[in-house]
Amino acid sequence: MNIIGPDALIFGVDDVNACAQYLTDYGLTPLDVTAAGGRFEALDGTAVVIAHQDDPALPAPLPTRTMLRKTVYGVGDAATLDAIAAELGKDREVRRLADGSLEARDDLGFVLGFQMTVRRPFELAAEAVNAPGAPAQRAPNVVAVNEDAVIVPRTLSHVVYFVPDIARAEAFYVERLGFRCTDRLGGAGPFLQPAGTLDHHTLFMIQTPPFMQGVEHFTFHLGGPTELMQAGTRFVNKGYQSFWGPGRHKMGSNWFWYFNSPLGCHVEYDADMDLHDTTWRARDVPMSADASQLFLFQQRDKWAPAGGPPPGAGKPG
Repeated sequence: MNIIGPDALIFGVDDVNACAQYLTDYGLTPLDVTAAGGRFEALDGTAVVIAHQDDPALPAPLPTRTMLRKTVYGVGDAATLDAIAAELGKDREVRRLADGSLEARDDLGFVLGFQMTVRRPFELAAEAVNAPGAPAQRAPNVVAVNEDAVIVPRTLSHVVYFVPDIARAEAFYVERLGFRCTDRLGGAGPFLQPAGTLDHHTLFMIQTPPFMQGVEHFTFHLGGPTELMQAGTRFVNKGYQSFWGPGRHKMGSNWFWYFNSPLGCHVEYDADMDLHDTTWRARDVPMSADASQLFLFQQRDKWAPAGGPPPGAGKPG
């Protein structure tokens, strides 16, 4: 099945204004946003959609406190939509919506959508690095640091679920939708990759008690580690609370920085994820701090040998 990855995440939230401001400050572009909610897009058209939790148009929630109502996957062709409808229709209701997309629930109750992908092509250079022994990626007199750089999330990378039954959840995505496990953290869960992408994972699942079922975090890809560090620093300076990072994961190798959010989950910036094809063999390691990250930084205000900045320097007015 040519499932590419998540096109959109749909949330039912209790504070639309706070969530709209958060997603805008994160760097997504607000579209058709009103007091009732709206859409917040990355450069390729992937998005987070929010609505008030009482909006009758939203799918019914899980019986937990999670605000995620639906994960919408983009597919590459109509044949994949037909194949998904036929496969899932064997044992559950599959609704064909007015826009041509499909809607069904997975084996643990998460609402899934499937649609012809909204991802649009764009061209934007990756971060360029000069290193001895390799051809220069930046020409002479081209500087790497731009304090005024415009940093926009490029594409919706992945979503992470808390699930009460890892074996059942993994079996659904692998056996019914053609995902494959690229790596596994023992005691936590599998990193899963659909057939239509080379990204290390678009879904990771973590075993938890049933009352925790829901979304743990989601993230969008940025153009490189400098963009991640710069965007994260700006986010902190706007008053948002860092949760974990900055650092670099081992599984997937992606740079990361997680933040608390009003969407009832963590929100991450990530950059430079590994790509894997079907020749890759999954690693299986016990979950630990050493397995989770290669290194972890501690964010702090700027410092110089003569001392830190004056009180209030670098903070928004």
